[in-house]
Amino acid sequence: MRSITTLELQYAHRFYGFKGEAQYLHGHTGVLTIEVEDTVNMGVNMVFPCNEIQKTAWEVLKNFDHALILRQDDPLLPAVLDVYEKQGIKDGAPNNVMKGPAFKTELATAYPECRLVVTKETMTVEGMIKIVYDLLKDKLNIAKITFTSGVNAASSEFVTKNKIERCPLCGIALDEKGVCPKCGYKKTK
Repeated sequence: MRSITTLELQYAHRFYGFKGEAQYLHGHTGVLTIEVEDTVNMGVNMVFPCNEIQKTAWEVLKNFDHALILRQDDPLLPAVLDVYEKQGIKDGAPNNVMKGPAFKTELATAYPECRLVVTKETMTVEGMIKIVYDLLKDKLNIAKITFTSGVNAASSEFVTKNKIERCPLCGIALDEKGVCPKCGYKKTK
């Protein structure tokens, strides 16, 4: 069975090297749908609480919200960083409070201080799915991700292989010590 949740992301990007309208810097509202699959947790009668899927995903994905997403070889990237440096905001500003932890993977690097994500490939809906799966695959049993942005949409299904122990009282993942970070339940051996 699956628990399904959605998140909304506002971002700007462009398709560097693309011959069409998307070559220009433009913005989108993207809707990300994450489907988590597992057995129904008998204690709480659900696979995984949707609000906890959102919290887990949002912790990393908030770096994409109200961010500029550019490919690593885009000539706009050094120019943007130069302008941010001259404005004194490259390393953050007091009002830049909605940021997740910085990350660096093979597919993307987040610079939360300057609201920037740099990607290896062009940031298409398919590219976003690859990045999201890579960031969350060890935290959630993701069965399917769908990303819609404007009139563009893509979807990908995945084989779930994680064995994530969940709290019988609230359904969320236990930490490495077998303790629920939400309600304090402790797994006995």
